[in-house]
Amino acid sequence: MAGSSYGTLFKLTTFGESHGAAIGGIIEGFPANIPIDFALIQNELDRRRPGQSTIVSERNESDKVQFLSGFLNQISTGTAIGFTIPNDNQKSNDYSVLEHSFRPSHADFTYDKKYGIRDHKGGGRSSARETACRVVAGALAKQALTKLNIEFSTYVIQVGSIQLTTDKFYSNTAIESNPVRCPDDALAEKMQALIEQTKKVGDTLGGTIQCIIKNVPIGLGEPVFDKIHAELGKAMLSINAVKGFEIGSGFSAVTMLGSDHNDLFNADGTTQTNYSGGVQGGISNGMPILFRVAFKPVATILKKQSLLGKDGQLDEVAISGRHDACVVPRAVPIVEAMASIVILDFYLRNKSVHL
Repeated sequence: MAGSSYGTLFKLTTFGESHGAAIGGIIEGFPANIPIDFALIQNELDRRRPGQSTIVSERNESDKVQFLSGFLNQISTGTAIGFTIPNDNQKSNDYSVLEHSFRPSHADFTYDKKYGIRDHKGGGRSSARETACRVVAGALAKQALTKLNIEFSTYVIQVGSIQLTTDKFYSNTAIESNPVRCPDDALAEKMQALIEQTKKVGDTLGGTIQCIIKNVPIGLGEPVFDKIHAELGKAMLSINAVKGFEIGSGFSAVTMLGSDHNDLFNADGTTQTNYSGGVQGGISNGMPILFRVAFKPVATILKKQSLLGKDGQLDEVAISGRHDACVVPRAVPIVEAMASIVILDFYLRNKSVHL
């Protein structure tokens, strides 16, 4: 199948299915001579993995990454980086009802129609399990970007109707202070209670993640098709369950006048406001890049709903298994990983393969 690779100079190709022996990837174009802290990579995987708290899927994968190539004495060699992550906690029988049926709003139907065959166990290749590979690549990219003093602050700003309105750059300590990964502890408690309540009745919730990237150099991105915010949008919309992307003022800009929305310059080239979200004409302008990513409610619910059989019959079925009631808390490191991949790729395209 096509579409398993992402990036131009810094490129990730992933492989594997949700209930296969392992998932993994090959990373090309990572710069040489970058010291790597492998514990930081594992920490990012731990932030994404299932089973980490009571509000996420109970699937208890260790997500221990094994690197096969690309490093010498914990320093990158510039060669292809190969890695695998074993799947060791599958319960494939939970998905037996889906062997001949399609869930509504899930990839089951379209995948089967496109390829004529699919692995129904855990969603196979269409499962969000694949995103663990992205987190590995993103964690490497972030370590390279620290040489440029580029920093990320990625956190949950909305679960259901509960919303935090802010454009503050929060520390990881504040973000990781609760399982929801919302830096406002009072709102996080309400979000957690809502997720737990929704989980009890077998339903799901959506939400929004905000990402702020500081110290991005001026000049990343191209002014026509390869705009940096367009590539960020593509990267975010490639994540499972993402339905919306906006940068800077986003959709709220339609209610503003140009005289209010324009980011007036300071003498040093910075701007007094940041409605542009750090991007003008598709090119980074040196201000923080700020964007938001909207996730739909998870399609797989534990309530009875109408499934379409391969024979065309509609049946009311309650699906069992271990599923997230809200993917947003676990998606924070995925969003940050994809943003890191985009920024490093554009930096290498703009400069050279050497940091």
